Amino acid sequence: MTAPDPATSLPLPRTAWLMLLALTTGFSLSQAFRSLPAIMAPPLQREFALSAQDLGVFAGAFHFSFGALQFAMGIGIDVFGLRRTVLFFSPLAIAGAAVAAAAPSFGWLVAGQVLNGIGCAPAFLVCTVFIARSFPPERFAAVSGLILGVGSIGLLLTGTPLAWLIEHSSWRAGFVALALCSALAWLSILVLVREPGGVPARGERTPLLQALRSYGELFRLPHTWGILALALVTYASFLSLRGLWLGPMLIARHGFSLVQSGNVALAVSVVGMLGPPLFGRLDPGAGRRRWIAGYTLLLAVVFALMAAGPGAALDVAGAIAVGMLSGYMVLQYADVRAAYPAAMTGRAMAVFTMAIFLGVGLMQWLTGVVASLAPAAGLEPFRVVLGAIALMLVLGALAYRVLPQPRAARAAQAAESGA
Repeated sequence: MTAPDPATSLPLPRTAWLMLLALTTGFSLSQAFRSLPAIMAPPLQREFALSAQDLGVFAGAFHFSFGALQFAMGIGIDVFGLRRTVLFFSPLAIAGAAVAAAAPSFGWLVAGQVLNGIGCAPAFLVCTVFIARSFPPERFAAVSGLILGVGSIGLLLTGTPLAWLIEHSSWRAGFVALALCSALAWLSILVLVREPGGVPARGERTPLLQALRSYGELFRLPHTWGILALALVTYASFLSLRGLWLGPMLIARHGFSLVQSGNVALAVSVVGMLGPPLFGRLDPGAGRRRWIAGYTLLLAVVFALMAAGPGAALDVAGAIAVGMLSGYMVLQYADVRAAYPAAMTGRAMAVFTMAIFLGVGLMQWLTGVVASLAPAAGLEPFRVVLGAIALMLVLGALAYRVLPQPRAARAAQAAESGA
């Protein structure tokens, strides 16, 4: 999964953009699947009598299955190519949405989410690998940021539109709609996407066991651990709020209706679309990029303020601020790309993506646990949830700064200091 070295191997710009946008449709649907619990939580709680911990399990099921398969997705891309990999797995998201729509019990609902996570597992990884293979290295951060923004259209679908559909029909109709959209995304990839550089011949493919063992090289590099520590908490903080607790919090804390909470979710999603392209264009370069730990601490402050001072205006403003600030996370992808040689780019992206979404599943599950325990301690559940997220962000930022840094980052910092 290497980036092509010769400039002549890059596809024509118009062709590359068309294929990348087709791949982004799958990523957009994965964004929709992972954020739907924030709007679906209230009707699901009513129908299946779910606790806060159950909601954490429901939301986390997608991300655990999504994250756990990133190794397999990276190997699949390496051995079979990104087009074949995404076309093979994506139909499982269609099946998962159908299972969830017909779910007679909570267990079937979770099973549908697991299938959705598996089906969406290659969605963003194929985008990042395609960008690394098809665009010049200096454009990686900007193009990745743009795709993160465009892919956030999926978040818009699970704001006001999903809330309106649920209020006028049912939560099951929401899953049916996502199944139909997923089918259209699969067809667009089938028709428009071709493998960058062509599909490797059988004799040129990396043997499966060799590809699996090659991941060990990543974990032997000391700077990998700091990168993964930060990856576990950054996107997880945004998605734990936007994708799980935002709707329940606004409804329980402030008496918002489902559509009103959907409107707030829509606003958060819109500003969330603007953040990645903005931060991608403002990429300060390898020497200063690792100051993304500072953005992480700022994000922790926002969550702490929401936890300490509950009020409708503060919660809405804080959620919108989280949506905008989360755009800095695109710099983590550029940080990963710069931290490893070209031959390790695909594997590094796979491991990084795995950490991001396992972190989402872990944070959503943990916050579900603390929300369930909070009333017994006389505490307001959402205050504990937001405080726990703030604490995890602080711990991730500290680990990222304290653990060893990549040689490239240290060299760039030294060069800038000398200049």
